[in-house]
Amino acid sequence: MSEPQGLDSTRHLPVIDRTAEGEPGRSASATEYTALPTLDDAEDGSGRFWSARRVPAAVLALLVLAAAGLLLYDVVAVRIDRPALHWRGSLARELAERPLDDTWVLVGAGVAAALGLWLLVLAATPGLRDVLPMRRPHPDVRAGLHRDAAAQVLRDRAMEVSGVQSVRIRMKRRKADVRAVSHFRELDDVRADLDAALADGVRGLGLARRPSLSVHVARPGRKG
Repeated sequence: MSEPQGLDSTRHLPVIDRTAEGEPGRSASATEYTALPTLDDAEDGSGRFWSARRVPAAVLALLVLAAAGLLLYDVVAVRIDRPALHWRGSLARELAERPLDDTWVLVGAGVAAALGLWLLVLAATPGLRDVLPMRRPHPDVRAGLHRDAAAQVLRDRAMEVSGVQSVRIRMKRRKADVRAVSHFRELDDVRADLDAALADGVRGLGLARRPSLSVHVARPGRKG
């Protein structure tokens, strides 16, 4: 009895090759490779984490509170016919008598301007430069990876490469500076393997913005 050949018959679907045309090979250099904008690797617009600025805010609040408390106490004391504090009278007299080009006036103005500029910078910048934003698979979840942790992960991947004796990695926001020492094998071969291993390591970090790789391989220095 023959098998029916209708619409319900089973058909073999074509196999889709998931290797992208621009995917780097194992011997390709990560510094010369630009990843294709795929769904998993595309930047999702995650910005940097904003610092709470707790210490500067607490210090400023305490200073303002102390100054306001002293000024309010002095004003109330004058209103009830008590003498004003000595420091306020001295300060008023000094401000009235000293010229604007006096050294202490300029120093005080410079300190006040520097303090104000510092507070404006703290208020306008995100802070937390050591935390790298990660991709957001869910809009309600945000995650970050510390630079030291990312550098340690890449260092472990680099130490697995044959011929690598030691590795020093400096992780930045947009760049990972890798300096390795190889005690055997050709330096070009070691660098090619490091490029491939570290490129896979960077992809595995899941960062919202992948840092570029700068890999340098050298021989160990002579002792003595």
